[in-house]
Amino acid sequence: MTHVSRWKSRLVLEFVLGFVLSLVLLLGLIHSAHSEITVVDDGAHTVRLTTAAKRVVSLAPHITELLYAAGAGHAVVGVSAWSDYPAEAKKLPIVADGTRLDLERIIDLQPDLVIAWKSGSNAHQIKRLKKLGLTIFESEPQSFNDIATSIERFAKLTGSSDGTHAAKTFRESHERLKQRYARKKSISIFYQIWPSPLMTLNDKHLVAEMFQLCGAVNVFGKLAPLTPSVSAEAVTKANPDAILMTDPESSGLDRWRALPTLKATRFDNLFSVNGTLVNRAGPRVLEGAAQLCEKIETAREHLQKH
Repeated sequence: MTHVSRWKSRLVLEFVLGFVLSLVLLLGLIHSAHSEITVVDDGAHTVRLTTAAKRVVSLAPHITELLYAAGAGHAVVGVSAWSDYPAEAKKLPIVADGTRLDLERIIDLQPDLVIAWKSGSNAHQIKRLKKLGLTIFESEPQSFNDIATSIERFAKLTGSSDGTHAAKTFRESHERLKQRYARKKSISIFYQIWPSPLMTLNDKHLVAEMFQLCGAVNVFGKLAPLTPSVSAEAVTKANPDAILMTDPESSGLDRWRALPTLKATRFDNLFSVNGTLVNRAGPRVLEGAAQLCEKIETAREHLQKH
């Protein structure tokens, strides 16, 4: 082989090797791009994971329930206080209590994903976790559709194959409930979530969508705060058709029973509902909504008898 031939052969070999190396790198980049998991959280932040999360920390009860509904319960390694459903969640380490986070314990758990409650978790402590390099997803479902999409996104982040079916089932159950109470005559209600100070919820809360579904109007729905305080006098002035409260003890309704001129009292429309089911933005809100609609339907029947 001549010197020129060897030189040409070397050039061809170098070209081929360079091409193969470039192809390998390109395929690696393409694979990496396709394997990366990307979702947008409820704070409008893009959350990226290179692989499905295997260790997840939940910082609110509704988040815990959504993770289990998404088929990701096996990945949950830490939860907030009051994460009491499902039963398995009660066995997990508690890393948050109200707005206070146990940062040291969260870090010790070595999570590859922390799901925070957007309006409930301590914002300063969440920033600290981000600075430490932890991946944060902010959760704040405000509608039935948000709950369904949360299930889908949590399933995607954890590599669960159960999320699509669970979200589909949730949407179908919601639609059946809507159809059942469609075109019902609207009644006015006062929804009490705390006795002292007397507190309610406005129409920006998820529960407002339940009222609409059941055919009810919240007499304090237009107030600005999400959880406004009101006076007993204001309730008397609004004179709702029914009063519902989340206190499991019926004695909490005694203050209204003492006011016989109140319309809700006069028509025996004083009811108690399960606050955990109704107020917690998790998959069991459908159970809460069904319970709420039944109470409102009973109130509607009482009104029609007089």
